[in-house]
Amino acid sequence: MFTGIIETMGQVKRIDKEDSNVHFTIASSFTHDLQIDQSVAHNGACLTVVSLDDDQYTVTAIDETLRKTNLGDLKEGDHINLERCTQMGGRLDGHIVQGHVDQTATCTRIEDQHGSWKYYFKYQPDTAHITVEKGSVCVNGVSLTVVDSYDDLFSVAIIPYTREHTTFKYLQEGEKVNLEFDIIGKYVARIMGLRVTDQ
Repeated sequence: MFTGIIETMGQVKRIDKEDSNVHFTIASSFTHDLQIDQSVAHNGACLTVVSLDDDQYTVTAIDETLRKTNLGDLKEGDHINLERCTQMGGRLDGHIVQGHVDQTATCTRIEDQHGSWKYYFKYQPDTAHITVEKGSVCVNGVSLTVVDSYDDLFSVAIIPYTREHTTFKYLQEGEKVNLEFDIIGKYVARIMGLRVTDQ
């Protein structure tokens, strides 16, 4: 489990393909604290550390992960949001994030609001994947509060600190991001769907 509070940005140092899998070698400031088999969220997608080498570590993404996330778009030199799994008893500063990406979205607009930035994202509507104003959503692993909410579009506001310390400072209009919708909202949507079916 994760919180959506990014610890650091890593940099993709090497990408190796093996059959349908892709191995990503990442340089990060917390590599020396990692262990093999540990879970790390990469742009919100939970991947397992398979090897360590000085300040770099390697994770493997299978075909399904590559199809459902933006990890397949990564290139050597790209930056990526990183978060280690939550420690039991720690503060939950963001919201409950599973590290299971639901789908990708496209950044359609970025507004400079002179002190903050407003990002708009368009996604494929689904009755199980909804946003609500003032609710939570995870974008590229970052726990954020929804500002505007529509059936297939939502916006978030990014403060300077978040922009500077995450990949939001590199994000451009037209690029894909990973989305994980609020787990509580997904359960509520599922329960309501079952009630409608039973009637």
